[in-house]
Amino acid sequence: MIKYLDVKNEVQSAIDSGRPVVALESTIISHGMPYPENVRTALNVEKIIRDKGAVPATIAVMKGMLKVGLTGEEIDMLGREGTAVTKTSRRDIPFVLSKKVTGATTVASTMIIAELAGIKVFATGGIGGVHHGAEKTFDISADLEEFAKTGVTVVCAGAKSILDIGLTLEYLETMGVPVLGYRTDDLPAFYTRKSGYRVDYRVENASEIAEVMKIKQSLNLSGGIVVANPIPHEYEMDYDEIGNAVDTALAEAEQKGVKGKEITPFLLAAVKDKTGGRSLESNIQLVYNNAALAAEIAIEFAG
Repeated sequence: MIKYLDVKNEVQSAIDSGRPVVALESTIISHGMPYPENVRTALNVEKIIRDKGAVPATIAVMKGMLKVGLTGEEIDMLGREGTAVTKTSRRDIPFVLSKKVTGATTVASTMIIAELAGIKVFATGGIGGVHHGAEKTFDISADLEEFAKTGVTVVCAGAKSILDIGLTLEYLETMGVPVLGYRTDDLPAFYTRKSGYRVDYRVENASEIAEVMKIKQSLNLSGGIVVANPIPHEYEMDYDEIGNAVDTALAEAEQKGVKGKEITPFLLAAVKDKTGGRSLESNIQLVYNNAALAAEIAIEFAG
């Protein structure tokens, strides 16, 4: 796989010298937000990580290569092309590479590529999980399987509120994936700080998380770690409002027959419409919050 790996010089230099690096996904750019907010957000996320003292590495698949670290022009291209970019998870990587088309990496594929490059910390918005009705559809995100295989710590605002959060936690437990709550006992649900479900363990600072990572690595325990970081209070949305918006969006998706990898962007867009666009600002702010914490964790782990 090394011949397919194209690591930006700045990122490779940081990895080689043991300096902190934070991986970032690209699906959030192409499929998660409208243009130009998506590009502005991606560039701000990189700035937040730099300001904290770490090196950002936005990941995508371009021209037959697994790109680790993008230029501003490449980020802008992903944002402009939007959903025309191929949403790329584990199963899609060989095809996207062979066809030399542009691929935006999901949580799962970003974890894979980050681990290939030697990056241990990754910041995203929310992780995928078990969808409502999965007992009939078997619609379970590849993100969850990847956590069981790939040794990357993922900082997120919990599971997306469009998911069945209880079943998502059960799946992670079965796979042996620890879910750490950053200064919280309750698993956040993306737009809200609480979901009604408890995390496995509460941690109070980045150094605690880095210590868990080091011990897990020293014992050769495979798989990743979920760090659940609640959205800041001032950007949290009303729990009932989000719940009602999600329920309505789920009904619309079922009526229209939306399935597979199209379901998440459809639901997020529907929730945005039903909340008058306020969910987009919450989405942006929680990503910023996760980037800052991920940088702190990467710095502690490197230290």
